[in-house]
Amino acid sequence: MKVRRRTNSNLDDDSGAAQDRPPLLNFGGKNSPRGYKSGQRGTEESVKLSWINIPGQNCWRAAIITTGLLLAGVIGLFHAWCVYSIHENLLWFSQLKEVEREISFRTECGLYYSYYNQMLKAPSIQQGLYELIHDNTTESKRTINILQRMNIYQEVFLSILYRILPIQTYLEPIYFYIYTVFALQAVYVIALFITSWLLSDSWLAGALTGVWYILNRVDTTRVEFTISLRENWSIPFFALQVAAITCYLRPQLKPIHQRVVLWLVFISTFCFCLTWQFNQFVLLVQALIIFTLDCLDFLTAEQVVSLYLMQVLSLLLVWLLQFCNSMILGSLVLSFIVSALLIKHFQTGLKTGGFVIRVGKLALHTLLVLTLTFTINYSAKKMLQLKSDEHIFKFIKAKFGFGATRDFDASLYLCEEAFGLLPLDTFERLAGTVLLYPYLCTLSALFILLLLVALSNLSTNGSGQASSQEEERTFRIRPDVAYNLLHTVFFGLLAFSTMRMKYLWTGHMCPFAAFGVCGKEVWSLYLRVLHCNTKTMMRLIRYSVPIVILAFLYYKFWPRLMEEISELREFYDPDTVELMEWIRLKTPKRAVFAGSMQLLAGIKLCTGRVLTNHPHYEDQALRERTRQVYQIYARQSAEEVHKVLCSVGADYIVLEDSICYERRHSRGCRLRDLLDLANGHIMDGPGENEPDLIPATHPRFCEAMKSDMPPYLTLFTRVFKNKTFHVYKLKKLKKKNKAENVL
Repeated sequence: MKVRRRTNSNLDDDSGAAQDRPPLLNFGGKNSPRGYKSGQRGTEESVKLSWINIPGQNCWRAAIITTGLLLAGVIGLFHAWCVYSIHENLLWFSQLKEVEREISFRTECGLYYSYYNQMLKAPSIQQGLYELIHDNTTESKRTINILQRMNIYQEVFLSILYRILPIQTYLEPIYFYIYTVFALQAVYVIALFITSWLLSDSWLAGALTGVWYILNRVDTTRVEFTISLRENWSIPFFALQVAAITCYLRPQLKPIHQRVVLWLVFISTFCFCLTWQFNQFVLLVQALIIFTLDCLDFLTAEQVVSLYLMQVLSLLLVWLLQFCNSMILGSLVLSFIVSALLIKHFQTGLKTGGFVIRVGKLALHTLLVLTLTFTINYSAKKMLQLKSDEHIFKFIKAKFGFGATRDFDASLYLCEEAFGLLPLDTFERLAGTVLLYPYLCTLSALFILLLLVALSNLSTNGSGQASSQEEERTFRIRPDVAYNLLHTVFFGLLAFSTMRMKYLWTGHMCPFAAFGVCGKEVWSLYLRVLHCNTKTMMRLIRYSVPIVILAFLYYKFWPRLMEEISELREFYDPDTVELMEWIRLKTPKRAVFAGSMQLLAGIKLCTGRVLTNHPHYEDQALRERTRQVYQIYARQSAEEVHKVLCSVGADYIVLEDSICYERRHSRGCRLRDLLDLANGHIMDGPGENEPDLIPATHPRFCEAMKSDMPPYLTLFTRVFKNKTFHVYKLKKLKKKNKAENVL
């Protein structure tokens, strides 16, 4: 797909303050974890007095909350309008033909959207669900359960909603779909707004969060050109979950409020897990954060167990809805949580003793949990014969130098830029919007504080109580702040290692940096060092600095943002449109097509034809079939390729010049190079080859096919050609010829 500039087109085209609550350096109630616990009586009474029900005060708080929620909604809707406008103006989407709109759903996005279309075209909802559960068009010669294999309940839900709502006459199905995705982005920004508001007690932080998120759109989202990608559905729910956890960990939260917030944690975690197949890896990182906070005594046992159970219950419910998908039961996160809870239950006296003893106990505790985790996970995968996520662990091992570099599946990931290290220019862009500097200041100050508090917690005596003198001179950190600090650290490390995961980190950077700018905690630390930590100075800085930053961002970036939104381009991909129209009009409806995963997803969406393989890679048998089909770009004989294609039921193959003569990747990462390495052949072009590689005995199939030489002419017939694609029909061998080939 190409995008070109549109021609012949014209353009018609003290307010943030919430009520003060105990700051980071004060002490909380007696039931709080050691990271935030009771101190002097005067502090406790000031906490109580701050929440006395004064009518005027309640009215003021209600006005502030209402204003903040309205502002959150406005910023969220503005972001949704921005990404919608960019999507529309980038493609001129409203003026495209239906086939062009469908082609714009690139790669796996087209595959997911095809099931939404399939449900709408079914005679009834029941028939549509039956066809998804007994699908025989996604993989030829196989009947698979799409609801079990893929996370497409969102498409099912939207298709049912579109059927029952009275909107068919004035809203096309495709617009109902993309409007829903863009509306979720508004929910995402609102969740980030609330997170920063909860941390700082100021909706100015929420406003700053929303503005930073929108201005750093290049690094915080890619929804405008990958609408149906699973992460665009799931990350908004993940942000809601983080906001709910932040609220749950706030000090002085009443039990009834804790139960309500826990339900919000469960619902958001469930929606997140249901909409993305990589949920288990994200939840594993989150479970490690909870485990770390538990070991360092920042959370109570009840909070730890509750958060673990929310994760487990969400995963098990998704497991049931996905027809007992074994990939969930064999996930590392389930094994880890079970191990952590078991060891925590049986290893008594973990948080007693002096500093050295406690560190030793924690080291043993961590070792036991990890050992049991891998034991349970290995046993579960053996019992379930699970190999669905094998390619992910191959990629991780190869990425860090522990696995075979010639493995085809691992190499496919390693050679993609999205799975490489985070580029350094990311930090230049983040610094340009003044996001990086307050983020680093907040991160460094709070991380040092976290270490000091952790050492203090580990140094308490065997009874778990510190002396009053020790409490007076020791810094404390709130549990919700500690969680968000480790959240940004852990997911930052994940983003550094794998660029595609940066969207889990960069979005959270915005509320974390805004909390540093608008909250009392970080400013208290810096002002104490400067010996000017007065109430007047604190208020002046908390409200003036974010207002100055917002004014600067408006002055510098508002014209640029409006220019970007207003830039008019149009969709332009005539070769793909021609191919799809030919397939739709000139081939049988049950014809089976073989080719690249990305192209086949578009063929399924635009034409409804049967595929040999597709981009949803979480199945071991499909990965093996994909490697076999991709021999059309390797050095193989015509007979061998024909045999492989017949074995998967292919009627047509589509060869792409952009793959056969690829130049996008360097030598060693082109698809033809990966196939040569996997087959033990020397790669094309100048450069070194490993000594055990041998020259291939056959020319490259995709090149030799164009020669119309006898072996190729005998087995294949060219039926379509344009500047980009070549389509060949397989000639079916007679039984006598097949028998001769076998002999």
